[in-house]
Amino acid sequence: MEKFLDRREAGQRLAEKLIALKGQSAVIVLGIPRGGIVVADEIAQALDAPLDVFITRKIGAPFNHELALGAVASDGTVFLDQALIHQLHIPRILVEHERKKQLREIARRVSLYRGSRAPLIVENKIVILVDDGIATGSTTIAALRALRKQNPQRIILAVPVAPRPSLPILRAECDELVILDSPEPFVAVGLFYEDFGQVTDDKVVEILRERD
Repeated sequence: MEKFLDRREAGQRLAEKLIALKGQSAVIVLGIPRGGIVVADEIAQALDAPLDVFITRKIGAPFNHELALGAVASDGTVFLDQALIHQLHIPRILVEHERKKQLREIARRVSLYRGSRAPLIVENKIVILVDDGIATGSTTIAALRALRKQNPQRIILAVPVAPRPSLPILRAECDELVILDSPEPFVAVGLFYEDFGQVTDDKVVEILRERD
């Protein structure tokens, strides 16, 4: 099993696998906050590429918010695990309530992180979407589908770790998957890091300002 010192080391190791893209003007790097922006920052620096956030939020179950029923992206794109929702007999109205709640949180974060800055243009770009690891894959799939609507030239998903059963699904949603490890059994993303401390909103803002 791979073990990273912290998110920055994970980003540096992913950047090594993407170095052929360095200097290409079409390349942009998008981090899924909060932890993903730290990994993405290392990749953007190594490739000399613009950096921005792409925000998606998990739609949690009403009785256990850590259990993902799906996710919603900043443009409203929704991915739902319909089989799980049906299995747990969760009413549609509760799922819709959670979707709207997460869209409000996305709006708050967009305003906080970006301020008056316009988002990077995705159309005709080589987009590298980055997170610090994938557990269920819901937020990642929602992000990939939302990005696809913006007509990028290519979408590369770059993550340090993800569960092996998720890989075929993820590969089907992007043009290329760059990953460092996919062990089984997969328990939690944080177990792959020596330091997996919480990334604050202030840290995300600081990283984005430094890249302006």
